[in-house]
Amino acid sequence: MSAAANICRARAIRDFGDGFVAILLPVYLIALGLSAFEVGVVATVALLGSAMLTLAIGLLGGSRDHRVLLLAASGLMAATGLAYAAASDYAILLVVAFVGTINPSGGSTSIFVPLEHTVLSGAVAPPDRTHAFARYSLIGAFAGAFGSLLAGAPEWLALLGIGKLAAIKTMFVVYAALGVLGGLAYRGIPTSTRKPQSRPASALGPSRRIVYGLAALFSIDAFAGGFVVQSLLALWLFERFDLSLTAASAFFFCTGVLSAFSFPVAAWIGSRIGLVNTMVFTHIPSSLCLIAAAFAPSLEWVLGLLLVRAALSQMDVPTRSSYVMAVVTEAERPAAASVTAVPRSLASAASPVLAGALFASGYSIWPLLLCGGLKILYDLMLLAAFRHIKPPEERS
Repeated sequence: MSAAANICRARAIRDFGDGFVAILLPVYLIALGLSAFEVGVVATVALLGSAMLTLAIGLLGGSRDHRVLLLAASGLMAATGLAYAAASDYAILLVVAFVGTINPSGGSTSIFVPLEHTVLSGAVAPPDRTHAFARYSLIGAFAGAFGSLLAGAPEWLALLGIGKLAAIKTMFVVYAALGVLGGLAYRGIPTSTRKPQSRPASALGPSRRIVYGLAALFSIDAFAGGFVVQSLLALWLFERFDLSLTAASAFFFCTGVLSAFSFPVAAWIGSRIGLVNTMVFTHIPSSLCLIAAAFAPSLEWVLGLLLVRAALSQMDVPTRSSYVMAVVTEAERPAAASVTAVPRSLASAASPVLAGALFASGYSIWPLLLCGGLKILYDLMLLAAFRHIKPPEERS
């Protein structure tokens, strides 16, 4: 099996776990007695820790065997699931959130990302790069969607007489097992044959200004997205509409499926109007749907608008990943993936705690409004700054 196929297989396993954990995390923390504000703090700490680990991985990525680093990350995922299943003290949960791999956003924001992007970019020809990232994102999104369905398992297990808290802890053990399975997939990646270098190959060189500019803009997008990470969006639906866990899992399954189908569409659009244009002109309508959902009069309208948003909001994922890998040199790819991912993680870590405070204070629609408004600002700035910087396949 090729390196690209193994990366996609591992991504599917990992996102399947993220799919149910992102929904169960707030339910679990509330069941342990935490407040909405404390749930936001846990989400913030998890994203902050992810940023630090991603930075470390990016700095090591150019001079270390990617396979070894991915295997180590899989071991950390397994340990994280077991630690969450065993912990109940707030302070311990914060420590596990910081050093672990639990992803409250339900998306691909983790230490795995820079390494997977680098391996995938090197495994395909430049003309096939965007489509490869679309397939990679498609597989992950479908896996995450089916993982979301599994978030209803605690309510199913309750019918068998198993307590809700015990059932959720069992799901974290399942998450740990998925970490082991992901490691088995990563074992199929060929060992790097590059010789160690005195300077990390991941150091940024001629593309430094482009990467830093993208990182700054991506940070605005991530800060905005942090107001409505999947765990907090689930919390909003639970509190405002008293949505059941089973209904929430079915809804997030649908959003995941819509996002998955959007990835190949994004690759097709990107090949015709360009990667930057695709990012911007699909993103703005999705943000308008989120803002409209904040004022929607009923649950049906809210879910409908959020489903439309799901069909559009993730089209920038494969196009953004492909664009970053395209506008830098091959040696810069691990650092470029890390430098653009770390500020995103840091920025997204700041907003969940603010969203939790707004929820706790009764301003429940403000996280949605801030997310939508800031994302539109990001899109306009990205278009203005990078519409003329094109990847090789778009240059004529």
